[in-house]
Amino acid sequence: MSALELVRLALSRLRRARVRAALTMLGVVIGVASVVGLVSVGRGTTARITQQLSSLGTNLLTISPSGASDSSTLTLDDATAIAGLTGLAAVAPEIQIRGTVATSAANTTTTSVVGTSAQYAQVRAYDVWQGTFLSQVAVDRSLRSVVLGATVASNLGLGAEAVGTTVTIDGIPFEVVGILQPKGGAGFANPDDEVLVPLGTVTRYLVGGSGVRAIGVSVADGVDMQSERDAIAELLRVRHGIGSTDTDDFQIFDQTQLLAAASTISDTLTLLLGGIASIALVVGGIGIMNIMLVSVRERTREIGIRKALGARGRDILSQFLVEAVTLSAVGGVIGILAGLIVSALIGRLAGWGFIFDPATIAVATAFSLAVGVVFGVWPARQAARLDPVVALRYE
Repeated sequence: MSALELVRLALSRLRRARVRAALTMLGVVIGVASVVGLVSVGRGTTARITQQLSSLGTNLLTISPSGASDSSTLTLDDATAIAGLTGLAAVAPEIQIRGTVATSAANTTTTSVVGTSAQYAQVRAYDVWQGTFLSQVAVDRSLRSVVLGATVASNLGLGAEAVGTTVTIDGIPFEVVGILQPKGGAGFANPDDEVLVPLGTVTRYLVGGSGVRAIGVSVADGVDMQSERDAIAELLRVRHGIGSTDTDDFQIFDQTQLLAAASTISDTLTLLLGGIASIALVVGGIGIMNIMLVSVRERTREIGIRKALGARGRDILSQFLVEAVTLSAVGGVIGILAGLIVSALIGRLAGWGFIFDPATIAVATAFSLAVGVVFGVWPARQAARLDPVVALRYE
């Protein structure tokens, strides 16, 4: 019999025993759907993390105090000195505190208050939705100007008409000069859940001292990131009097390193989840093997008749092996469709959309076919080795 005839015969047997076939394929369906769904979710998570990290700024270096030191190790003078280096597009020192922003006694929200410079928008890749960003005049004169993040504006019920009005930060009035475009984020470090004010205004009205929490640096296009990182590190060591054998009291984070680390972690988790889900495929394969062994026993007399009529052992082997592979393949197709539907629903709810990866479909298909072959060989060989005389006498 040709391969096509064997497949048609296998499908006809599946139709005659629909309930048994459905229960047999269930393990493969669950396994393939789990692999496709979990891998797709992992891909979506990676894309979301990459998007959020990329939205923090391009060619970004972030300088912060080391874990063993306090925030006073970095100062405004350090930021000014760094700005004098060549190859940098923008430098923005940052002071951050928690504050209460209000439009009235009944309409308040607690958020991050970031004191920074006019170059902060360029460093962190912020876009203004309404109004303007902090001007250089406002920064130089330490004016009480504020730019609202999208989440803060939403929490206060403010829209485009809020530009030019007044809000209070810890009871101190500030003029709203702009509202930012949403960047997307969640949790404590949500870039939309913050307000931006001139750095000098923060030190004058909200918190004293000259220490800064971080210094953001945007490296100019075409300039080597590592060379600029080394130049900044050397400058700060000289300014802080750190010897060649001493430990730095600062640390420099490279945005590309964060992206690479996040992608590595996400890929590892995706592989782990895919490996766990593949266990269901093994369970489904065992189910196929058990059902095929039962089928061999039930069809022993049929096998004997076929051998008596001239069927060879390899013909019987091919027939039962094709049936096992057909069971696994049909279950794999159903599982792929189910996995794609589930991953699309999860992607829609999570906000990263549907990510179709042909490689995942190819791997899932290959796995389902391999399950049929691996777990179908033994029952097929059992059928092929039956003695036709014994098989004909089987009741």
